[in-house]
Order: sequence, then structure tokens, then C-alpha cells
Amino acid sequence: MDKCRITVMKKCFHKELANKYENPIEHACDICEGDVFISENAEMPIGMCQSAWLSLQPFVMALANGAQNFYGGWMKNPKSAMISCNDGFRPVSFLIEVVD
Repeated sequence: MDKCRITVMKKCFHKELANKYENPIEHACDICEGDVFISENAEMPIGMCQSAWLSLQPFVMALANGAQNFYGGWMKNPKSAMISCNDGFRPVSFLIEVVD
């Protein structure tokens, strides 16, 4: 099973949606752009957000087991995927790549 590198590429905040729909919270996310995590045996890396992992895990599992060219080759690197977490107010985009 291959290792996968998970890099935080972009972190957004949709303030207008949060102001309109979200209950105020003090602390939402510790992940920062540029953070890098390594998944071994398709397991959640230490420090990874549990909610983000639920979105990433199927792709990490597939890539770690040799899958390529998701959705007919949407990625330039066939051994990668760009996946976002499911937080509609603060989506974070992650690049998942097989580590050779």
C-alpha cells in the first residue's frame, strides 16, 4: 500500500453564509495553508481534522491501493486528487498525492 501526502492548498471562509446561517463559534479549524500530512496504510494522519478526513478517506484509500485517473483523468497527475472538506462555511482544499 502506497503512502499518500495530503497538502492543504487553500482555506476559504464564506463570511456572508456564516453570518446568515451559522451559530457563532469561537474556534472552527486549526488547519493552515501549507500544512502537510502523511497517510500510511490509508489511515488518518495525526493532526488531521476528523471531519475533513471523512471527505478525503475514500480517495486516500483508493490512491494508496493503486487507483489512478479519477473521473476520467481530471487531474494532470493521475496519482492525485484535489478534494475539499465538507464545511460549507470554511471549505479547505487538499491535494492528495501518492508518495513514490
